[in-house]
Amino acid sequence: MKGYTTETIRNVALLGHGGCGKTTFLDACLLATGVISRLGKVEDGTTVSDYDKTEIKKGYSINTTLVPVEFNKVKINFLDTPGTFDFSGEVQGALRAVEAAAILVDASSGIQVGTEKAWTAAKKAGTPRFFVLTKTDKENVNVENTIAELQDKFGTSVVTLDDRDTLSEAIAEVDEELMDIYFENGEFTEEQFNQGLSKGIAQGDVCPVFVACAQTGDGVKETLQHIIDLVPAANKVEAPKTVDGAEVKVDANGKPVVFVFKTLADAFLGKISLAKVISGKVKAGQILYNHNQEKDEKLGSVFFLRGKTQGECPEAVAGDIVALGKLQFTKTGETLAEKANEVKLEPIVFPQAILFQAIEAADKGADDKLSSGFAKLIEEDPTLVLERNVETRQTLVGGQGDIQLGIALSKLSEKYGVNVNIVPQKIAYRETIKGQSDVQGKHKKQSGGSGQYGDVHIRFSPSQENFEFSEELFGGSVPKQYVPAVEKGLLECMEKGPLAGCKVQNVKAVLYDGSYHPVDSNEAAFKIAASLAFKKGIVEAKPCLLEPIMKLDITVPDEFVGAVMGDLPNRRGAVMGMDPLVGGGQTLHAEAPQAELFDYAIALRSMTQARGSFTMEFARYAEVPAMNAQKIIDAHKAELEAAAK
Repeated sequence: MKGYTTETIRNVALLGHGGCGKTTFLDACLLATGVISRLGKVEDGTTVSDYDKTEIKKGYSINTTLVPVEFNKVKINFLDTPGTFDFSGEVQGALRAVEAAAILVDASSGIQVGTEKAWTAAKKAGTPRFFVLTKTDKENVNVENTIAELQDKFGTSVVTLDDRDTLSEAIAEVDEELMDIYFENGEFTEEQFNQGLSKGIAQGDVCPVFVACAQTGDGVKETLQHIIDLVPAANKVEAPKTVDGAEVKVDANGKPVVFVFKTLADAFLGKISLAKVISGKVKAGQILYNHNQEKDEKLGSVFFLRGKTQGECPEAVAGDIVALGKLQFTKTGETLAEKANEVKLEPIVFPQAILFQAIEAADKGADDKLSSGFAKLIEEDPTLVLERNVETRQTLVGGQGDIQLGIALSKLSEKYGVNVNIVPQKIAYRETIKGQSDVQGKHKKQSGGSGQYGDVHIRFSPSQENFEFSEELFGGSVPKQYVPAVEKGLLECMEKGPLAGCKVQNVKAVLYDGSYHPVDSNEAAFKIAASLAFKKGIVEAKPCLLEPIMKLDITVPDEFVGAVMGDLPNRRGAVMGMDPLVGGGQTLHAEAPQAELFDYAIALRSMTQARGSFTMEFARYAEVPAMNAQKIIDAHKAELEAAAK
């Protein structure tokens, strides 16, 4: 692949609903430009873009793939993103590396959920966008109706290039100067028209619709030419910003700055990083500095990728997208630059995990392999998480949905030889008291020689603090040097309550009396005495179970608000408030117990036809209803009995 200048490179992300034809469109572009001799099929695993073994097996994209297309002395770097909603993080990464987003629409299906999500993601990222209608060869397809549907849904910015009048009106909206010219003259000169069109697209105010049928080849070359003419080069749009808000000018003659937006794990080459050259030039052997990790990074190999095919890259210039082989330290979202030129571009904001599963290694002693293998999966997909719940002692994997987690666990087995079992997820319940008690804890042991003696009288009551301890001793009933041991003994007992072995919280303990032996008393004896008092005192002070209550912010279109609100009471939840959204839809502010939300990501997707989204965070602990609490206590007792056998 010959070298290109910044001005002769275009970077475009392909977005859209799963199955809308993104991957096949790319094959059609390569066929039209003579790179391949026949159109591949997704279902046969013969396309250039979907080459991963898992993608071929599943029949859909799961990774962002780089596929450059050379046409009329310009290179268009296409980034093919997955349409499956579980892999929305791939879209976020790709949008950081491009100057435009092509939203592909299956003309036989019209606007789908993925169409809306693609539009929203590109608009939120401030990325210029246009539509490409595909599959126009199918029966009963009406292109004009599909375009009208797009205009009705997304507004007057959606235009076709053969509709000069409508396009002129859209261009007039770009800025006041163009508006004045249009009102005064009723039309634009050719130069004004082209300048206004380019500016309107760059600002996202004009969104052209192109038609390209992959199966027949109709419109494919025309679409490529439109991209060349209308998509701005990297140095013609707003410059990327650092974490400090400074702009990094896209300049081939500037100091080298490289941004990694995607990491791939290749079975033969190991780790491959897809990177956008923001400034300067890069080549193999160059040493740059990772200011995020504060480490030197040698570019051992720099090459172009087209699917899985590698191409020689003597040098890559600002605005180009390349592959970097075997970077040691650099992760997705990090920046490479000269050591003396500290640059840290804004990181990629990935969606937080909303679905968790508890897993256990199928083989004993495989926990370390599980952790290291999953760490590599997270390098590929930063929306995955692996965490250890110290209270429940469970390993949790999290992500955007069950499809993503299923594929991750499948890769963990196939690539890294770690098989896992999915087990029921536990809740980090807590215990507390609702009443008061006044108890004695006495430890006396005599078995020849020196014995042990500790005696304490403690009052227990509820507290607003996690643990509150004080002493009201008089007359030296318990020597001062043993008081810390009493407090320590109580604190250790707070780790395991009497009901279900959960942490205890919101307890006040007042040591007010006791006795000691001048020879047999020691710190250990008073610790034991305190623990005896704790176990007795908590039971007598009306103990109860607490469960974590989660705060939910649920965003849904208006037509699904009723279904979502109706579902929450079934989860012992409640809506606390609502906020209308600009352009339609509502954000519901709700609370519900964590125990009822394990499957909420899947349920919300089903209730809202995948149009709903939510975030979740811990709010507080609340008492578990008696019926539910007894089941939890009984289950704990059963575990203890089973362990004792």
